[in-house]
Amino acid sequence: MGLGGISIWQLLIILAIVVMLFGTSRLRNIGGDLGSAIKGFRDSMSKDNADADSADENIAAREETDPDKPAT
Repeated sequence: MGLGGISIWQLLIILAIVVMLFGTSRLRNIGGDLGSAIKGFRDSMSKDNADADSADENIAAREETDPDKPAT
């Protein structure tokens, strides 16, 4: 039994049909585009996390230097 009740043979037949429809070069291009999109998403997420961490550090530093002044 494969994924969700689909056997390995059925998956291989589906894969063969997809390769015949799109061709290997088009599938390679789609895979490369998908990979670069995922990489860009991960880079932007890590950049956003780094920006949030630096903003938290700036707020903490500002509170340490002047505790009477409210943070903005």
